[in-house]
Amino acid sequence: MATLHTVNKSPFMTQTLLSCINHAKDGDAILMIEDGVYGGMAGTGLSDAVAAKAASLNICVLTEDLEARGLDAGRLVEGVSAVGYDGFVDLVAETDRTQAWL
Repeated sequence: MATLHTVNKSPFMTQTLLSCINHAKDGDAILMIEDGVYGGMAGTGLSDAVAAKAASLNICVLTEDLEARGLDAGRLVEGVSAVGYDGFVDLVAETDRTQAWL
């Protein structure tokens, strides 16, 4: 049973993303939304932790939230993908449940 985990807080303000990554099971999906999209950016103190889990988890950021913050999808951690609202809907449909990390 796969879970979609959504993270909406900046990883530089809370430990939510790290907690999520540590609790997610192989095959789960993580979608970073709102300020959570900063966690998908390469070159940060969290990049290695995110990249290490990208092989066993489907890690994504919401394109619209990247763009709203002036971030370039070309700077995402390797293994992290950008998805639009249609991709968000697909993730919800492909998983058995959704867990919001607040």
